Amino acid sequence: MSSTHVCLSVIISLYYCYFLSAKIPKGIPRLISLLPIFYLFTILPLYFSSAFLIALTTFFITWLANFKLLLFAFNQGPLSLSTKNATKKLSLPIFISMAALPLRSKQHNLKSNEPNPTKKIPLNLAAEFVLLAIFLELTFHHKSQIHPNLVLICYCFMVFLMIDILVALSSSIAKILVGLELEPPSNEPYLSTSLQDFWGKRWNLTVTNTLRLTVYNPVRSALSEVIGKNWALRVAVLATFVVSGLMHELIFYYVNGVSPSWEMTLFFVLHGLCVMVEIGVKRAVKDTWRLPWFVSGPLTVGFVVATAFGLFFPPIIRNGADERVLEEVGTCYDFIKTKMLQLPNFVGHFR
Repeated sequence: MSSTHVCLSVIISLYYCYFLSAKIPKGIPRLISLLPIFYLFTILPLYFSSAFLIALTTFFITWLANFKLLLFAFNQGPLSLSTKNATKKLSLPIFISMAALPLRSKQHNLKSNEPNPTKKIPLNLAAEFVLLAIFLELTFHHKSQIHPNLVLICYCFMVFLMIDILVALSSSIAKILVGLELEPPSNEPYLSTSLQDFWGKRWNLTVTNTLRLTVYNPVRSALSEVIGKNWALRVAVLATFVVSGLMHELIFYYVNGVSPSWEMTLFFVLHGLCVMVEIGVKRAVKDTWRLPWFVSGPLTVGFVVATAFGLFFPPIIRNGADERVLEEVGTCYDFIKTKMLQLPNFVGHFR
């Protein structure tokens, strides 16, 4: 199955959801009607041989699209066709865009707890492309000359830049094609002052919002009457991180084709436990004592990077997934670079 066939499969499946499943009463009946789509979206990455396309399809479709359709089964989330917050029914193009792409529409986003989106260190899309090109040049052509820890630092920057660029490009395409007003993909995670700030308000906000709706809110609501609101909040936080870890394991299981080592899940469980502790400490001290931002910021980012070095990246590197993705993206980068270097000669030829 080619990439064109995969795209057509996704679009046809979302037509089915919009015109047929939407007519079925919400809840279990609609959920049952969506089971074939969940199955299809789960196996679609297996039709690719490219590591990059496998990772991208698993992230966009197997993870985010399936989670959004799970919410749609109960007439919730960004695909809901009739909510009290919506001014009108979603059109088909918007429905498909919101389902298939990692977008957060301002119109359908719930009350935001995110900080002011004004950037302190403005990085526009062009600047992010330039930075990504620099890190690709270093890792693709000079990796053997760089210390392994510096390579991992480059990987940290590249993960951030590639996710931000992919989500930003998806948002731009959706805005041009269907006129959606969209939220930014992230909010300067490198300026986070706590793990709660990093994971809840700054990093990869499309995933954060999806996990909040599909995992955090239902778990917290279900357990509040059983174990109390405070413990329900903590368990919901941990459950959210566990699910995120499992979905990351799935992405790299598809890419690597080997049994997971569970290090990646441990990375997210560790961060979930740390966020639980952080919430408890903040409630205990309230506003009586707080670390200054120039201390808490480096500590937060340093902890994320250090734990990523120890748990997140090793299973990727051990099985060569980083080399496969780097080879594909680096080859594409070299092709674009060659064409851009030839551009002055091409223009001069017509003068």
